[in-house]
Amino acid sequence: MSRYLELFLVREGEGVILFWLKEGLLALLIIALFWGLSLAVRYLLTTWGPRFTAITRTDLDDRILSRITPPVSLLIFFAGLFLAVRALPLPEKVHLVAAGTLFIANVIILTNIGYRSLHELLEWYATRMAERGNEGLDRQLAPLVEKLGTLFLIITSLMITLKHFNFDILSFVTALGIGSLAIGMAAKDTLAQVISGFTLMLDRPFRIGDRIQLTGGQVGDVADIGLRSTRIRTLDNMLLVIPNSDLCNAMVTNHSFPDFRVRGRINIGVGYESDVEVVKQLLLEIAREVNAVLADPGPEAYFVSFGENALNMTLFFWVAEYTKLLSVTDQVNSLIISRFRERKIEIPFPIRMMIMKKD
Repeated sequence: MSRYLELFLVREGEGVILFWLKEGLLALLIIALFWGLSLAVRYLLTTWGPRFTAITRTDLDDRILSRITPPVSLLIFFAGLFLAVRALPLPEKVHLVAAGTLFIANVIILTNIGYRSLHELLEWYATRMAERGNEGLDRQLAPLVEKLGTLFLIITSLMITLKHFNFDILSFVTALGIGSLAIGMAAKDTLAQVISGFTLMLDRPFRIGDRIQLTGGQVGDVADIGLRSTRIRTLDNMLLVIPNSDLCNAMVTNHSFPDFRVRGRINIGVGYESDVEVVKQLLLEIAREVNAVLADPGPEAYFVSFGENALNMTLFFWVAEYTKLLSVTDQVNSLIISRFRERKIEIPFPIRMMIMKKD
């Protein structure tokens, strides 16, 4: 009887060994198969992928392909490891830990692929905006979009992982929604500023570096457009910090749009005995003498109205950059008063006569 028991145990042991060898070989076969598949995919992406992406006009697909090729091949290999571990007849706890670890690793690699694609897309978009002269937009908007996209990828990965381990996703989403609602109610003013900041970035009534004039009369250059406020550096080198919601609801004059050219205007009165045509021609000659005044569009002089004490004239001229308008106006004014004195052209001023009556 003991001999039969010994034979039975030997046969059982041999069967267990054969079973483990069979399952182990199957797992090794799966790993080898997916390792070879990862090498093949890497070869195809690095060799044949650029040939297909070269057909397109942009280099976006080339940049994305070069960034995602390493993690894609790694994802395929780790997917093989995950399947191989699931094929092994391991104890339940060991199987749960090993398979769960590999699943989390696969989710992380997949999230990294999504992040790399998003990063290359935003960099490509920022380069295009910079080529068009809109570097302010990509400097403000691209980092924000990248952070929001990264947050979305992380939350999605977390939900997929929790779902794999049979956690209640509905409760998690409900708690997340209630928390977001509570934060929104507590910080509604800040959220209003943030939404206004998005509006300024997308609508773009002004860009960083533009010179703008507010309804209150303040003039300055836009130093920064943030999510909550916009900073404007005035001509006196002071920094104005204005909430974005105020800028969205106010009328703003942009001196830098559509280009940096600006038109100067000089109002001047001459005596009634002056020849209007001579005065207009002299004003045009004076404007043309100043090098900073543009020839196209050229200066223009007009006789605009009859004043109480003078004939009112206006000289218009264009300057290439709005920052030089004040100095150019000074040069033109200096030449006007000098030439008028040479030509004996009177610039009258109001005279009041008072008559005192005696009792």
